[in-house]
Amino acid sequence: HITGMTATVWGNTEVNANGRLRRTTVNGVSPDMLKVFSIKVRSGQFLPAEEADNARAFIVLGARLKDELFGTANPLGARVSVGGLQFRVIGVLEAKGQFLGIDLDDAAYIPTARALELYNRDGIMKIDLSYEEGVRAAGVSALVKATLAARHGREDFTITTQEDMLRTLSNILDVLTMAVGALGSISLLVGGVGIVTIMTIAVSERTGEIGLLVALGAPRRTILGLFLGEAVALSALGGLLGLLLGIGLAQLIRLAVPALPVHTPLSFVALAEAIAVAIGLLAGVLPARRAARLNAVDALRAE
Repeated sequence: HITGMTATVWGNTEVNANGRLRRTTVNGVSPDMLKVFSIKVRSGQFLPAEEADNARAFIVLGARLKDELFGTANPLGARVSVGGLQFRVIGVLEAKGQFLGIDLDDAAYIPTARALELYNRDGIMKIDLSYEEGVRAAGVSALVKATLAARHGREDFTITTQEDMLRTLSNILDVLTMAVGALGSISLLVGGVGIVTIMTIAVSERTGEIGLLVALGAPRRTILGLFLGEAVALSALGGLLGLLLGIGLAQLIRLAVPALPVHTPLSFVALAEAIAVAIGLLAGVLPARRAARLNAVDALRAE
């Protein structure tokens, strides 16, 4: 089920070419790296499939590194000095961006055996595998574990699957969500206190009006509903403004970073507005009850 495999060794080294010097990441990789990381070649070719011990001193440049060293000139066939060793450029990769915080474009790629020589290492640092879509990662992981344990005689390695990385990322996002939720809860509490204050002041300022309504025969539930409705309308309007602000910021982020998926689910919009209305309802209960319980004579005398 395995479709590609690349043994990797990497380090930070000075790369000298075309009269320019740049310190960058130099990765020792296998020919299958393109397949494993879904990268395409812009010009030339990638590292050829050769026996590790006989791998020639070829180098492939990332898109950004090529621009830094050669600008608009064609680098194919040029000599590049990497940490004192000489390599010949045979290809340039298309821009890929970053993977797990590693810039794949500002990097050079040489055969793994040559990287072991460059960094004076006895063994590789990691192996990346790709496998067929639909195959369970646990099955592939178990197969790799059994194979390596049989070869090494002991389990002196760690296997990390894509699911493991996604699970870790999900845990981090969950913590961030909880933090944002805590900040949102504080905002809701502050908003609720603000509504209570505003409605209490409104009841105090409209005492005479309430007394007149009671004297004219208005039921207590009408007065209660009047002030509750006002509190709900206030919170609903605030929630709507908050949603418009949030959606606007999301769209600005989308314009600034087109590659970042930005989506505002309608269910979240409805839930946010419902919570805003509920906060207004809860915050308006006490002032509304106070208004409904006012004595008509006392209220009119206050006027």
